[in-house]
Amino acid sequence: MSNEKGIWMRLWKEEEGQDLTEYALLLVLIALAAVAAMKGLATSINGVFSTASASLTAGT
Repeated sequence: MSNEKGIWMRLWKEEEGQDLTEYALLLVLIALAAVAAMKGLATSINGVFSTASASLTAGT
């Protein structure tokens, strides 16, 4: 039991785990920003293709 307590105390005091958590949170924030940016980009691209399709259809 005391060995388990020693492991928990060591994990609590180490800072490497905290750094890993901070990097993971940063990665999640970047991924969310990328998804949000891609949604806006997808809407713009869809508009361009819709306009091009309408122009090609009207021209024939």
